Amino acid sequence: MKVDKPWGYENRWAITDKYLGKILHINAGHRLSLQYHEVKDETIYVLKGSLLLELGPQHEYSDIETGIKMILSEGESQHIRPGLIHRYSADKGDVTLIEVSTAEIDDVVRLQDDYKRGEQ
Repeated sequence: MKVDKPWGYENRWAITDKYLGKILHINAGHRLSLQYHEVKDETIYVLKGSLLLELGPQHEYSDIETGIKMILSEGESQHIRPGLIHRYSADKGDVTLIEVSTAEIDDVVRLQDDYKRGEQ
Protein backbone atom coordinates (compact mmCIF):
# COMPACT_ATOMS: atom_id res chain seq x y z
CA MET A 1 0.00 0.00 0.00
CA LYS A 2 1.54 3.32 -1.09
CA VAL A 3 1.09 6.27 1.29
CA ASP A 4 2.08 9.71 0.01
CA LYS A 5 3.91 11.92 2.49
CA PRO A 6 5.06 15.55 2.20
CA TRP A 7 8.69 14.33 2.22
CA GLY A 8 8.13 11.55 -0.35
CA TYR A 9 6.20 8.32 0.17
CA GLU A 10 6.19 4.97 1.91
CA ASN A 11 5.16 1.56 0.61
CA ARG A 12 3.79 -0.63 3.38
CA TRP A 13 4.60 -4.14 2.23
CA ALA A 14 3.88 -6.06 5.44
CA ILE A 15 1.24 -5.16 8.02
CA THR A 16 0.54 -7.75 10.70
CA ASP A 17 -0.35 -7.73 14.39
CA LYS A 18 3.32 -8.50 15.19
CA TYR A 19 5.40 -6.43 12.74
CA LEU A 20 5.35 -3.76 10.04
CA GLY A 21 7.53 -3.56 6.93
CA LYS A 22 7.86 -0.36 4.88
CA ILE A 23 9.98 1.07 2.10
CA LEU A 24 10.51 4.80 2.60
CA HIS A 25 11.47 7.10 -0.26
CA ILE A 26 12.69 10.53 0.91
CA ASN A 27 12.94 13.18 -1.79
CA ALA A 28 16.14 15.23 -2.08
CA GLY A 29 16.13 18.18 0.32
CA HIS A 30 13.41 16.71 2.55
CA ARG A 31 13.35 15.13 5.99
CA LEU A 32 10.94 13.40 8.33
CA SER A 33 9.82 14.74 11.70
CA LEU A 34 12.15 14.95 14.67
CA GLN A 35 10.33 12.25 16.61
CA TYR A 36 10.36 9.32 18.97
CA HIS A 37 8.16 6.27 19.58
CA GLU A 38 6.82 5.26 22.96
CA VAL A 39 6.63 1.52 22.17
CA LYS A 40 7.58 1.00 18.51
CA ASP A 41 10.99 -0.59 17.97
CA GLU A 42 12.42 -0.29 14.45
CA THR A 43 15.45 -1.05 12.33
CA ILE A 44 16.28 0.72 9.08
CA TYR A 45 18.45 -0.41 6.16
CA VAL A 46 19.56 2.00 3.40
CA LEU A 47 18.78 0.57 -0.04
CA LYS A 48 19.76 3.54 -2.19
CA GLY A 49 21.33 6.93 -1.61
CA SER A 50 22.79 8.56 1.48
CA LEU A 51 20.77 9.04 4.68
CA LEU A 52 21.52 11.76 7.23
CA LEU A 53 20.43 10.25 10.54
CA GLU A 54 19.98 12.34 13.66
CA LEU A 55 19.92 10.27 16.87
CA GLY A 56 19.34 11.11 20.51
CA PRO A 57 18.99 11.86 23.17
CA GLN A 58 16.63 9.35 24.77
CA HIS A 59 13.25 11.10 25.24
CA GLU A 60 13.28 11.14 29.05
CA TYR A 61 16.58 13.06 28.86
CA SER A 62 15.51 15.39 26.03
CA ASP A 63 16.46 18.54 27.94
CA ILE A 64 20.10 17.48 27.44
CA GLU A 65 21.63 18.49 24.09
CA THR A 66 23.38 15.19 23.37
CA GLY A 67 22.25 14.19 19.90
CA ILE A 68 24.55 12.94 17.16
CA LYS A 69 24.39 13.08 13.37
CA MET A 70 25.72 10.37 11.11
CA ILE A 71 25.59 9.40 7.46
CA LEU A 72 24.33 5.94 6.55
CA SER A 73 25.30 4.74 3.07
CA GLU A 74 23.81 1.98 0.94
CA GLY A 75 23.91 -1.32 2.79
CA GLU A 76 24.18 0.19 6.29
CA SER A 77 21.58 -0.21 9.01
CA GLN A 78 20.61 1.22 12.39
CA HIS A 79 18.39 0.08 15.25
CA ILE A 80 16.03 2.72 16.70
CA ARG A 81 14.83 1.69 20.15
CA PRO A 82 11.65 3.07 21.77
CA GLY A 83 12.12 6.53 23.27
CA LEU A 84 15.16 7.42 21.13
CA ILE A 85 14.68 10.78 19.41
CA HIS A 86 15.52 10.52 15.71
CA ARG A 87 15.09 12.07 12.26
CA TYR A 88 15.79 10.79 8.74
CA SER A 89 16.90 13.21 5.99
CA ALA A 90 17.87 12.81 2.35
CA ASP A 91 21.56 13.77 2.46
CA LYS A 92 22.57 14.09 -1.20
CA GLY A 93 19.70 13.38 -3.54
CA ASP A 94 16.84 10.96 -3.01
CA VAL A 95 17.20 8.15 -0.49
CA THR A 96 15.34 4.84 -0.20
CA LEU A 97 15.35 2.71 2.93
CA ILE A 98 13.65 -0.32 4.39
CA GLU A 99 12.08 0.04 7.81
CA VAL A 100 11.04 -3.04 9.76
CA SER A 101 9.36 -2.45 13.11
CA THR A 102 6.95 -3.69 15.69
CA ALA A 103 3.30 -3.24 14.71
CA GLU A 104 2.51 0.14 16.36
CA ILE A 105 1.94 2.03 13.10
CA ASP A 106 0.57 5.23 14.71
CA ASP A 107 3.07 5.43 17.59
CA VAL A 108 4.84 8.69 16.71
CA VAL A 109 5.46 11.72 18.90
CA ARG A 110 6.57 14.64 16.71
CA LEU A 111 8.85 17.17 18.39
CA GLN A 112 9.50 19.23 15.25
CA ASP A 113 8.08 18.94 11.75
CA ASP A 114 8.85 20.94 8.62
CA TYR A 115 5.27 20.38 7.44
CA LYS A 116 3.56 21.42 10.71
CA ARG A 117 2.02 18.01 11.39
CA GLY A 118 1.09 17.43 15.03
CA GLU A 119 4.12 18.82 16.87
CA GLN A 120 4.24 18.37 20.67
